[in-house]
Amino acid sequence: MRILSILLTVALGLGAAGVMAQTQLRDDHPEQYTVQPGDTLWDISARFLKEPWNWPEIWQANPQVDNPHLIYPGDVLELTWVDGQPRLTRATDTDQDREIKLSPEAKETPLDTPIPTIPLEEIRSFLSKTRIVDESTLEQAPYIVQGRDRRSISGAGDRVYARGEAQPRETLAVFRRGARHVDPETGEFLGLEARSMGRGRVAEVNGELLSVDLTASREEIEAEDRLLPTEAREITTRFQPRAPEADIQGRMIDVEDGVSNIGQYNVVTINRGEREGLETGHVLAVYKKGNQARDPVTDELLQLPSERAGLLMVFRTYEKLSYGLVLQATRPLEIMDEVRNP
Repeated sequence: MRILSILLTVALGLGAAGVMAQTQLRDDHPEQYTVQPGDTLWDISARFLKEPWNWPEIWQANPQVDNPHLIYPGDVLELTWVDGQPRLTRATDTDQDREIKLSPEAKETPLDTPIPTIPLEEIRSFLSKTRIVDESTLEQAPYIVQGRDRRSISGAGDRVYARGEAQPRETLAVFRRGARHVDPETGEFLGLEARSMGRGRVAEVNGELLSVDLTASREEIEAEDRLLPTEAREITTRFQPRAPEADIQGRMIDVEDGVSNIGQYNVVTINRGEREGLETGHVLAVYKKGNQARDPVTDELLQLPSERAGLLMVFRTYEKLSYGLVLQATRPLEIMDEVRNP
């Protein structure tokens, strides 16, 4: 395998290139860094850059190598200067140690996994177990009546009976009604959260009654759980953090698990989506609303300004709302805190 190179070049205007390049770097940036297991591209960028979400614009990979954007634990990244501009290059070559051949016919298998953009373990299960639907979609979907032998609770390996329309041998996902999201400012319905409970395969169809064999379950499956077609939507796990092009002003309206204080790596729901221009990878700043204060001279009631208190990255979008992962929090965040362009 040819050497993988990660080059860091800063997008600069003519004339002030050197000055602008230095303002992109943190004052305490290292000259060299060894990639550690558990690192993310966001973590590494934050060690070198004041605004880590800008790394897709300033990291340029060598086009002459395979998979130029991938770096691995053990890689040594070194900061150098070329024509007054900083570049981050990989100082070691460990590619030859990363692959093995089990036999002449075997496919080459990487021994290491390239580091992700963000900690995927924080969102992986959320990506596959949550879906936003219209209320009518859930209401009209087939629903479970009961399990075999009158069981009220079922799981993988059990047969359940449902009522509704489906095709024999069709694979269906089992969902349960979750939070109903409404815009706190306009009252507009934004979407109904459906939580995935498992999966099943239609074994028999007798009119409106369906015999469904459960093939997987995340939690106990109960009566009234709904059956929906499996979603063909692609799940993205490689993100390109960047600032939105459109002007975004919204709020965090919900948080996974309902915690009172929101912090790093919490998943939050935002009342803005694709129609406002949000895309996966967009980074938003979180602002805490300022308190009200009484002017000691005039006795007027004043609204103090909002203060920036965190950063989040959007990892999944729908038409009217999105999900984001909090990547930085300098203060405890709360539901209804504002989100804006960083």
